Amino acid sequence: MTTSRIALVTGANQGLGRAFAEGLAARMHPQDLVLLTGRSQQRVADAARDIAQLPATRARVEGLVLDVTDTDAIARLAEDLRVRHGGVDVVISNAVARLLPEQSQSERADEFIDVSNTATHAMLRSFGPVLRPGGRLLIVASSLGTLGHLDGRLHHLFDGASLDQVEYAVESWRSAIHHKTAQEAGWPLWLNVPSKVAQVAAVRAVAAERRARDLADGTLVAAVCPGMVDTATSRPWFSDYSQAQSPARAAEAVLDLVVAEHIAPELYGELVRFGKVLPWHDGTPPVEQDALLVP
Repeated sequence: MTTSRIALVTGANQGLGRAFAEGLAARMHPQDLVLLTGRSQQRVADAARDIAQLPATRARVEGLVLDVTDTDAIARLAEDLRVRHGGVDVVISNAVARLLPEQSQSERADEFIDVSNTATHAMLRSFGPVLRPGGRLLIVASSLGTLGHLDGRLHHLFDGASLDQVEYAVESWRSAIHHKTAQEAGWPLWLNVPSKVAQVAAVRAVAAERRARDLADGTLVAAVCPGMVDTATSRPWFSDYSQAQSPARAAEAVLDLVVAEHIAPELYGELVRFGKVLPWHDGTPPVEQDALLVP
């Protein structure tokens, strides 16, 4: 009998995260377990129940309450999965803070950074060590996560940085927002660009330390861009819906990475969109009105 596999998806009670959980439940085996998380106990329980009842579902499905801004809770969950299951095979870190056009970027900065970046650092630190050989640790980012989308004055903060250095850069950015010095230092007004660049930089930092071992046993650590997705989070920013994918469609290419028997070495530690690498140094600082979209 094949050893059961454990998959974890954060931010999975709706939208793209739920699509990841549904897709994993359909693609994995009956002895496998898909854990989906969110902050609301009722919504998580409802999502787990509904996915478990889908005709395509094969794997077992359970819901867990997890606030990704609670780094101690992330660490406890990773340790619990290590003790109970010997580790985890698939981690898709997908939580995102919803931001509306009429809301102040600076006033929402702490929540946005905590959900997108502090949580990413905690997921990498806690789940990297418990990821079993041949596993997948994927951080959902966007095409805005390439370094060229930032002002050149900021590149040295993220290029070749360690995870500690990325974390320090993020906290420096947070402090600059609060002290109203961010723009003069080169940080864009919109939160999405530095946040996504920092997410990818964090993945690159962890991957650089693990690369040789992971490539030897078929493990993948990467950032992923699902493309433009029509969700409640992104819909307020769309002026044209024609190019947006449904969550289920957007999840497919990411799930293909999860179930692939062999991963091209060039994908390791990179930002991957539709199976192709988005070069780290590409991109140009976007006009502010476009920077909040999540392509």
